[in-house]
Amino acid sequence: MATTSDISRGMILKLDGSLYSVVEFGENKTARAAAKVWAKLKGVDNSRTIEKTWNSGENIFPVRVEKKAYQFLYKDESGFNFMDNETFEQIALGEDMIDAPQFLKEGGEVIVSINTETEQPISAELPEKIAFKITYTEPGLRGDTATRALKNATIETGATIQVPLFVNEGEVVRINTKTGDYVERVKE
Repeated sequence: MATTSDISRGMILKLDGSLYSVVEFGENKTARAAAKVWAKLKGVDNSRTIEKTWNSGENIFPVRVEKKAYQFLYKDESGFNFMDNETFEQIALGEDMIDAPQFLKEGGEVIVSINTETEQPISAELPEKIAFKITYTEPGLRGDTATRALKNATIETGATIQVPLFVNEGEVVRINTKTGDYVERVKE
């Protein structure tokens, strides 16, 4: 049985019949009372974010999660369809189960977390940085670089991002999928 001393960032816990991922955690010690362990939890199967406090040493119920590489195939009325890279099995996930669906492109790889108790997918996570081709952006103005000015650009998935003025249409840029920020230009 796991206790509060086993809590770690990214761990999936079962609380009141729902699954939560540990975003942040810590311990509060006072001179008079017993130590308390707190955690900020993000709902895996719901969109809630909660904070929970336990007495130090209390039992917790972690869920064993297996992570597998899947390839994004297409989107249809059933959701986003992925294929297991080893068994070629296909699954469909809802948009709410994917961390950044606007950055999914056909053939792209994602890591799908699967609850080993129920064999059901929990979530899909994109790589931290992905390269995209700019399909549309306004031309940058010469000499307008005194500040870190940004302009809108549309990438091949249809998402709009902010890029520096020197980036032009047709170029390939790397984007941080967690924040949606421009990282760098990619030389082809």
